[in-house]
Amino acid sequence: MKILIISNYKDAYNSVRPEGALFIGLQKLGFQLTIMTQADAPFVPNFRKAGIAIINFQPTKKISPKAIQFIRTTLKKGKYDILHLFNSKAISNGNFAAIGLPVKVLVYRGVIGGSAWYAPNSYLKHLHPRVDAITAVSKSVQQYLQQQLFWNKQKVSQFYKGQNLAWYQDIQPANLKEFGIPKDAFVITCIANNRTWKGIKYLIQSANYLPADLPIHFLLIGRKMDTKENLTFIKSSPYSTHFHLAGYRNDALQLLAASDGYIQPSNKNREGLGKAILEAMSLGIPPIVTNSGGPPEYVTHGESGLVIPTKNPKAIAQAVFQLFDTELFRLQLGKGARAVIAGKMSLEESVLALKEIYEQVIQS
Repeated sequence: MKILIISNYKDAYNSVRPEGALFIGLQKLGFQLTIMTQADAPFVPNFRKAGIAIINFQPTKKISPKAIQFIRTTLKKGKYDILHLFNSKAISNGNFAAIGLPVKVLVYRGVIGGSAWYAPNSYLKHLHPRVDAITAVSKSVQQYLQQQLFWNKQKVSQFYKGQNLAWYQDIQPANLKEFGIPKDAFVITCIANNRTWKGIKYLIQSANYLPADLPIHFLLIGRKMDTKENLTFIKSSPYSTHFHLAGYRNDALQLLAASDGYIQPSNKNREGLGKAILEAMSLGIPPIVTNSGGPPEYVTHGESGLVIPTKNPKAIAQAVFQLFDTELFRLQLGKGARAVIAGKMSLEESVLALKEIYEQVIQS
C-alpha cells in the first residue's frame, strides 16, 4: 500500500516524535510511505534511515494554486493509494489536489472544535466532500466531529499518538536553581502555550486555597504565560514568589523530569489529547487533569493520576496538596501512569490502530 503523508515537522523534535515514530512503525510493517515535508526538519533523518522517501515541499498558504498543482502532480506520478493530510494548509490544498483522482483522502484532527457544520471554512478542510475519512486523535475529538456530520458518522476514525517509555529513560532532571526554586521544593509543572481555554488563571488562583507557607512551587512553561491577567493573579497570590514563568524552553522535558507533579487545568472541552500529559506520565510523574476533552480517556482518577472538575481552583488546590502530602500515593500514581503508557497509550498500539484504519479505508 502506497501512502503519501503531508505534515509539518519543523516543530521541536520531541513534539513531532510521536507522529513521526508512528509512520516509521508503519513502514516497518510493510507500508510504502512517502512524506512531504521540509527536508531540513530535525526529524527527517529518522525517516530517511527507516527507508521513507521525503519530498521537500510544504504548503505555505491556505489555498495555493501552486501547492495544489504540485500535490496533484505528485499523486498522479506516484499512484498513491492513500493521501493523509495532517496540518491545516496541507488539508485545504490536498483536498482540492485530489479531486477526480483515484486516491483515498484522509484528514487529521487533533483538537476539539474548529470544524463546525455551520462554518463555511470547514468545508474547505475536514468537511470537504472529497474527504473519505477523518482521523481523530482521541475519542473526544471523534465524538465532536461525528456531531458535525449529518451523514455517514462512520467516516470518523480514532487513533492515539502513542509514546515509548524508552524515549525517556535517559532524560536527566534539570537544575531548577535558575528559577530560584529551592532544592527541597515540591514542584508542580504546567506546559502549555497560554490560551484562554488552557485554564492557567484557575491554576494560579488555586494557590489561594493552599495552606500557608508550604514549600510548593509552580513552574509554568510555554509562550505567553506572562499576560497581564496572569501577572495580576500572581501578584495578589499568597504564593506570589512561588510562581515561576519559564517561557518557551527547548529543555522542557528536562524541566518536567525535575518536577513532582504535572497539571493541565484546561477549562473548556478543547483538549484533544495532551502531549505534555503523556510525557509526564512517561517520566512517572503523576498528572492532574480536568474532566474534559481527551485526557480522562487515559488518566484514571486515583490510579494513574487525578481527574478534577473544570474552572475549580479549590479542586486544583486539593489535588496538588494530595500529591504533596502523601508521597507513597504520589509514587503509586506515577507507577500507574507509566503502566498506561506501556499499554493503552504505547506507540505499538497506535501503529496497529492506524494500520487498521488504512486497511478499512482501502476496503471501503
